[in-house]
Amino acid sequence: METFLIRLLQFILAISLLVLLHEGGHMFFAKLFGVRVEKFFVFFDVSIGKWKGKLFSWKPKKDDTEYGMGWLPLGGYCKISGMIDESFDTEQMKKAPEPWEFRTKPAWQRLLIMIGGVLVNFVLALFIYSMIMFTWGDTYFKVSDMKMGMRFNADAKALGFHDHDVMLGTDQGPFREYANVNGDFFRQIAQAKRVDVLRNGKKVSIKLPGDMDMLPMIKTRPFFAEPYIPAQVDSVMKGTPADKAGIKAGDVIKSINGKPVSTWSDVNYQTGVLNDVMAVKNTHKDSVMARTVVLAVQHKGETKIDTMKVLMTPDLKLGVYQSTLATYYKPVEEHYSFFESFPAGIKHGWGVLRGYIGNFRYLASADGAKSLGGFGAIGSLFPPYWDWYMFWSMTAFLSIILAFMNILPIPALDGGHVVFLLYEMITRRKPSEKFMVRAEYIGITLLIILMVFANLNDILRWLHIM
Repeated sequence: METFLIRLLQFILAISLLVLLHEGGHMFFAKLFGVRVEKFFVFFDVSIGKWKGKLFSWKPKKDDTEYGMGWLPLGGYCKISGMIDESFDTEQMKKAPEPWEFRTKPAWQRLLIMIGGVLVNFVLALFIYSMIMFTWGDTYFKVSDMKMGMRFNADAKALGFHDHDVMLGTDQGPFREYANVNGDFFRQIAQAKRVDVLRNGKKVSIKLPGDMDMLPMIKTRPFFAEPYIPAQVDSVMKGTPADKAGIKAGDVIKSINGKPVSTWSDVNYQTGVLNDVMAVKNTHKDSVMARTVVLAVQHKGETKIDTMKVLMTPDLKLGVYQSTLATYYKPVEEHYSFFESFPAGIKHGWGVLRGYIGNFRYLASADGAKSLGGFGAIGSLFPPYWDWYMFWSMTAFLSIILAFMNILPIPALDGGHVVFLLYEMITRRKPSEKFMVRAEYIGITLLIILMVFANLNDILRWLHIM
């Protein structure tokens, strides 16, 4: 429960900040051009009966804007006079146009007002990434430094990869790090026509088609490729099944229930198989039988293999900390001065955006649609503990997502309004108010359907149905 609340707090704080600044971007340009902003709300103040849906609000003296917070945490809005938006205030549009209204302003001013939120989100993301570079620098494990190489799945081996191949680079350039939030490592392989590896001390080139589907690479278990990390125990928690069985730090797990394992990826896969078995066990006796596993363990400094029975915890844990990349490799650490951090942060942020746009095309596939997530999926991106580095990294990432999604040419989003404004600027004709209202209804309907679908995916994943 505690980890859930920590994640929830981080999620709400990040979303509130992003929505506040996004809507602030619209309001800044609106007030800059003399357009009246009637309401500025973080979250939606949806009315229920006589309740207006406001948690609180206030209106400063000599200001036309009411500021407040609604109860529905699905975003926020900035109600601009003389504009058809999600408020559907058509009564106002029937009145004679006023000089302070959005509809009376030149098209170029209206365009800046509409892209103000997206612009703020892009700049915010780049600024946060820059400050992350300045405060923490950049730490990563270089792929070519992983001398034990990679562990590949059957699909990768069919293309010519061998376990322990050290990944060097592709025809697009050298690999940097194994994985990050935008999946550059897998995208580079998917787009490559040649991958260079170091095999038994010799450089080998593997030919690839150059247009592989990246989605199966990261959705299939085991992954297409992942660092070879031996199933060596880093440390053991006291009083756990592993501790009671006599497993010590430095021991290596060789098999589970007779299934050979050599890496932690193998161990996790076998644990996943046991989890599937547990899902259909109805009695306590059956559950205990499923959790009782036979381990083959090679103790540190010994050559013989010790076989033991271990009763795992109900959530199928042994009680050991796994060895990691940091156990075997030294990370690359890059530090930046204040002024150096800005080009580094902009470069990183641009890479994240490019990767997200590259991944977006996969949503058209069935697997891509299943990968869509709602509030639960977004919240799970935050760590179950408070970490400022992770919080700001995820906030910057969400800021880029919010900017990109809002600029899509969908009615009801900023991008939809931008399309209509560009049409007006090119043809010198405004779309009719009737058309704009219908487009807004269609856009909001599409967004609600998408939101329901994404959150339904979260529920199905939570129920282990998908």
